[in-house]
Amino acid sequence: MQKIDKQEIAMLGGGCFWCLEAAFQRLNGVIKVVSGYSGGKTENPSYDQVCSGITGHAEVVRITFNPEIISFKQILEVFFAIHDPTTLNRQGADVGTQYRSAIFYHSEEQKEIAEQVIKELTNERIFGKPIVTEITPFTQFYPAEDYHQDYYTSNSQQPYCRFVIDPKLAKLRQKFSSNLK
Repeated sequence: MQKIDKQEIAMLGGGCFWCLEAAFQRLNGVIKVVSGYSGGKTENPSYDQVCSGITGHAEVVRITFNPEIISFKQILEVFFAIHDPTTLNRQGADVGTQYRSAIFYHSEEQKEIAEQVIKELTNERIFGKPIVTEITPFTQFYPAEDYHQDYYTSNSQQPYCRFVIDPKLAKLRQKFSSNLK
């Protein structure tokens, strides 16, 4: 087993956590991805509570990564490539505050990197509309129920996986092939 000298955490919300989880699990340097909830006010929320919109949580992934292999900036470059950061509280047909685009930073350095990446994307006019991704200090993470973990791997033939996640993974392979496991 590979010895891991350094670990950092990235906490990202970009629509359905199944999509983000499937993409980040495939990157070199990513040690672990856990789907869950962050950014709300209810302790230990259930999926049904989060989907109701009353808890204030976003569906997120907690990405544990080795910064000696993949940087936080590279994590964010993938993040912005596989979701639409210009739609407020939605990703495709998934609508609600739980699907907002969000970066929950763990340090001032992560905050500065997130702000810089958004500034670069804006200056390069990568998206046709303004980026609405929130950059918020991390406060709490609640893992999602077991059936949400490693969802794509266990359910890749489901229609949602085929029509929503597969195109994101194709984009990941096209744009970031040198970063894949």
